[in-house]
Amino acid sequence: MKKNERKQELLKIAYNMFLTKGYDNTSIDDIINEAQIAKGTYYYYFESKEATLEEVINMMINEEIEIAKNFLNMPISIPEKLVGIITSLRPKMNEEEIQNTLNKKENIVMHEKINNRVIEEAIPLLEQVIIEGIEKNIFKCNHIKERLRMLLIMSNELFDNNNFNLNNIEVFIDTAEKMLGAKEGTLEFIKMLIGGQNENNNKC
Repeated sequence: MKKNERKQELLKIAYNMFLTKGYDNTSIDDIINEAQIAKGTYYYYFESKEATLEEVINMMINEEIEIAKNFLNMPISIPEKLVGIITSLRPKMNEEEIQNTLNKKENIVMHEKINNRVIEEAIPLLEQVIIEGIEKNIFKCNHIKERLRMLLIMSNELFDNNNFNLNNIEVFIDTAEKMLGAKEGTLEFIKMLIGGQNENNNKC
């Protein structure tokens, strides 16, 4: 097995164990036993469990980016493309355990590093959507990259812990529309989108 294939296999094993057992309850020995490898092989790829977590999250982001790219060519409205890309770069519902681990105070440096990577990867994709929206008179704004950076930071801050209410959502929508020079109501559908996600979360 090639070096990269072995590493990806170990990452998938760690990912599944972090989801099912929880990060704190998963030991390096658990991953080693599940993968049926020697301890030295594990440390050849990862220097610690924390390093494994970071690599797992980067693997998740890579998958999310590929999903986000698909929105660029979908036959949907410009606002739907914008929101679709942003939401696709959020962790999936079943990845809440990993997201909660990342949100812990002791992981603040890693959290910041991961957030910065997501923002840097997202801006070029979103910029294409905004430019298309400007050409179609849906958006009217300058300093696109700077506005998108602020929008993504605001989105991360609001939705990271799922600790928000209807007022928060309305302020987010209003602020996003003003930042992008969109007509009032352009992003109103976000309410229904978030409402549907919350219902699904409550069923889980």
